[in-house]
Amino acid sequence: MTALRYDVLGLGNAIVDVLARVDDDFLVAEKLAKGSMHLIDEARAQQLYAALDNPVLISGGSGANTCAGVASLGGKVAFIGKVKDDELGRGFADDIRKTGVHFQTPFAKDGPTTASSTILVTPDGERTMNTFLGASQHLSVSDIDAELVRASGTIYLEGYLWDPPEAIAAFKSAAEIAHAAGRKVALTLSDGFCVDRHRPEFLDMIRSGGVDILFANEYEAQALYETSDFDTAVAALHKDVRTAIVTRSEKGAIWVADGDVVAVPAHPIERVVDATGAGDLFAAGVLTGLARNLTPADSLRLGALAAAECLSHMGARPQQSLARFAAEQGFLQGV
Repeated sequence: MTALRYDVLGLGNAIVDVLARVDDDFLVAEKLAKGSMHLIDEARAQQLYAALDNPVLISGGSGANTCAGVASLGGKVAFIGKVKDDELGRGFADDIRKTGVHFQTPFAKDGPTTASSTILVTPDGERTMNTFLGASQHLSVSDIDAELVRASGTIYLEGYLWDPPEAIAAFKSAAEIAHAAGRKVALTLSDGFCVDRHRPEFLDMIRSGGVDILFANEYEAQALYETSDFDTAVAALHKDVRTAIVTRSEKGAIWVADGDVVAVPAHPIERVVDATGAGDLFAAGVLTGLARNLTPADSLRLGALAAAECLSHMGARPQQSLARFAAEQGFLQGV
């Protein structure tokens, strides 16, 4: 049996966040509505990038954010995601490795450029986002390192990448390899729109035993079962999945497993600055708790703590060592 080397292996969109400060005149010149989010094509992404002065590049994507959070908590973590051999792709690889995440997915030599989310920040703090999914959508079975999967305690699949058939095949291949090696498979539903598009596929994978741990927020859970009643969704989760972890914003989070529900409150925070990535970092805390054999309640608390740190500042990546922050709060002593 392959030795365990990583607590978590994430599979998801490899996106470079391109952050730049601009004035309102720039938005007017580019015909962009302030505060909006646009899906754009490759030509538009390149044109916007060329028009920016000194943009800051940060590796992004929901699953990649979760992996960075696990690394910040002191966990051993790897990530599989597709980028092209271009400036942004090399920047993604360098940046995510600097967070402590193992990343060795082969660069694409042809096809679309590396995915990017161009985030334009005006002086009032408003963010206008322009996202090109590019090479990230071309993850395939050939990118799955079977030995890496076998060496990882939990495989974490990002629901946002459930559109391209090649990526779905890659996810299912990784899940099969993981289960054959006695590892666990986690899936995050990512977004209500993802659930609406892929409800039958998600339910099939969950009910067939392909998912051991399901992450969702309360709206995604309700969308999965097409109900407006939260208790009805929880009852359905009890029947369909071994473990479900559901976040409820300021109401905290619950752990559904073995006929029981464990609930914890949200971690206290003075002011919510930016909710971007909070769910990703919550998952990082829970996955780290699982790897450390914490109780369900303490794993949820660690997730809430990581989410609170993310909520306290702009951006989806921790701005301090989460391991140190957790230790100060009584978690992960000695990490």
